[in-house]
Amino acid sequence: MTVNMEITVERWPIAGTFTISRGSKTEAAVVVCTLRDGLHTGRGECVPYARYGESLDSVCAEIEKLRSVLAAGANRQDLPGLIGAGAARNAVDCALWDLEAKRAGRRVADIIGLPPLKALTTAVTVSFGDAQTMAASALALSDRPVIKVKVGGEDDEDRIRAVAEAAPDSRIILDANEGWTDRNIVRHMLAAAKAGVVLIEQPLPAGKDGILSTIPHPVPLCADESAHGTDDLHTLLGRYDSINIKLDKTGGLTEALRMQKRARELGFGIMVGCMVGTSLAMAPAILVAQDADFVDLDGPLILRDDRQPGLVFESSRVSPPQSELWG
Repeated sequence: MTVNMEITVERWPIAGTFTISRGSKTEAAVVVCTLRDGLHTGRGECVPYARYGESLDSVCAEIEKLRSVLAAGANRQDLPGLIGAGAARNAVDCALWDLEAKRAGRRVADIIGLPPLKALTTAVTVSFGDAQTMAASALALSDRPVIKVKVGGEDDEDRIRAVAEAAPDSRIILDANEGWTDRNIVRHMLAAAKAGVVLIEQPLPAGKDGILSTIPHPVPLCADESAHGTDDLHTLLGRYDSINIKLDKTGGLTEALRMQKRARELGFGIMVGCMVGTSLAMAPAILVAQDADFVDLDGPLILRDDRQPGLVFESSRVSPPQSELWG
């Protein structure tokens, strides 16, 4: 059955400003791949990320290269040989999963063989800023079970202490987004341990994190920018305690599931994270996150508006996707 493809760029305003150590943004720019066979429709969303050399134009161009092979019947198993891992492959892979489920009249979770999906507790994010501003943000979220705090400055001790004091009952994850250095990582980790932080994400730049295998980890460390796909995992042993699986890095749900399985075999803890996107981007990740130690799928909560229907959030609890959304 011939498959027709549509590629669309969408811009979703952020509620306020979202800031990490390397910059701020006021909108989420996403690419949606829609596949139609005349009877059924499958969709997948991705978020191009400049950190990985991606742009809206480059991702759209990568997806466009697949038009003829998809029309000729290429499937998910063919994708790794046709396109590299990253945002473009994620959109197509997830669209193919959605189309497969619609054709079969089954949910993706059932096709994979997962047990009944459950609602999950997601972290909510405090943007990077000065200590006083971040403390105020943390105070507003202090009833939430898990807060993810964007750090990555030269001197983060005040930020760490202020946020921990503002939300004493929350489990706190720090995400440095590669912003720490060999000179300050030890004192930052000690400050985090003193504040009761439960996880530190990507403290050093990818490729410049060798010191992590030689210094103590008073707080467990999670690889994000250093962890893209299954083949990266062996290089992370001894440096990181957990990995952050994001579908925009792995190139879709297919590789994310493979990576999850291998990570567990190697003894890594698992976080399932996201870029800032809509519920359509989060929906496939909900399936991977069923087995995660930490869930960070609050992208739609950062947006001013979301898709309808979207994922249902009740405080920090996010329910599995409806079939009208995805899967």
